[in-house]
Amino acid sequence: MVKVDLITGFLGSGKTTFIRKYVGHLLDMGQRIAILENDFGAVNVDMMLLKDLEGDNCSLEMIAGGCGLDCHIRRTRTKLIALGMQGFDRVIVEPSGIYDVDEFFDVLRDEPLCNWYEIGSVITILDAGLEKNLSEESEYLMTSQLTNAGKIVLSKINAKGADTPENLVGRINGILEHFKSERRFEVKDILAKDWDELSDEDYAKIMNAGYVTGDHTKLWFDERHAFKSLYFMNMEIPIEKLKEKVQALFASEKCGHIFRIKGFMPENNRWYEINATREQLTVTEIMDGQEVIIVIGEELNEAEINTLLGS
Repeated sequence: MVKVDLITGFLGSGKTTFIRKYVGHLLDMGQRIAILENDFGAVNVDMMLLKDLEGDNCSLEMIAGGCGLDCHIRRTRTKLIALGMQGFDRVIVEPSGIYDVDEFFDVLRDEPLCNWYEIGSVITILDAGLEKNLSEESEYLMTSQLTNAGKIVLSKINAKGADTPENLVGRINGILEHFKSERRFEVKDILAKDWDELSDEDYAKIMNAGYVTGDHTKLWFDERHAFKSLYFMNMEIPIEKLKEKVQALFASEKCGHIFRIKGFMPENNRWYEINATREQLTVTEIMDGQEVIIVIGEELNEAEINTLLGS
């Protein structure tokens, strides 16, 4: 049977960066891998960032967004059925950061997928600089992602504002308790290590982490409306100026509660990836891109954001 790993985590936690490391290791082992990208937006930036992994032993597939939950589940099943016939050793699923993990289990436990696939590891990427003032909806989605996790992998452990594993365990256990999840974590359940220093032993633990079954209080809301992704196309902004605008967006209360800003921008015949959270902003040169800035968050004021970006 083909193993399926779910790499989940809240918005901006670093799922795509982790997948690059993880899939690179699996390919070095000689495995054939398929990456299944989920996104509800018009432009899948994360998929573009994984393009260079594609090759004879690595396929990159996307589930198009823009439809309701039932439609999204049907598209996921269709993709997995097609991938199940291609002889992959492992399928890596990267959902949106606003994904309810119950959907993953519901899809894979139905026929015919349950006859072809087995759930491998559910890995939750947790930002070491986890924001202090998360909304009820945000904490609910984190509960969904944490309750079933076989392993928590910390990201950005050396970034400004990074907390200790001990403090993070206390915080996430408090969130889990709030939503009446019986799951609790200890420091030993968390992999807190620079991803460039992960060893074969570390990757083996991730590959074999498995998952945990558990329940929690359900918070009924439409995450696709509670959380917005705003797309700003065809803006040519000098990189240094864009950095200033990104910082201003996070600082502005009028813009709403922004979790993450990402996208691409050209300058001097080169492409750059922009990836920013409240605590960290990175600009990285890449081979190719598309002129787009994506702002993700709650209660976003599109007009205000557009004005600030265009000023």
